[in-house]
Amino acid sequence: MKIQESAENYLETILILQRRNGCVRSIDIANELEFSKPSVSIAMRNLRENGYISIDTHGLIELLPSGAEIAERMLERHHLISNWLIALGVHPETAAKDACRIEHIISEESFEAIRSHANQQSLKKGL
Repeated sequence: MKIQESAENYLETILILQRRNGCVRSIDIANELEFSKPSVSIAMRNLRENGYISIDTHGLIELLPSGAEIAERMLERHHLISNWLIALGVHPETAAKDACRIEHIISEESFEAIRSHANQQSLKKGL
């Protein structure tokens, strides 16, 4: 199922915050993304209603399996594309910004080709 880019960004941010802080609340997401608390609350409601996250009685947000799968995929794409662009000589800040946009629109076929190429380059450097 294809979800909107904004939902992918929210899920990726939740994963990043979980890894960094251990737990995530809506205010953490709002602060990280510099979005308003009401905007984040609406997004969290939509993600919860669509089965991507759960929110407990204390407001702690947890990725459900479907949300975690999307978040992991987006984060992998972001890291690989960003690192690939940096290796090509792109400034790290520009590479990160571009990767953030590219990760949502690149086809699975193109991403797999980049991943394969990056893995081959890593093996060549290791020899």
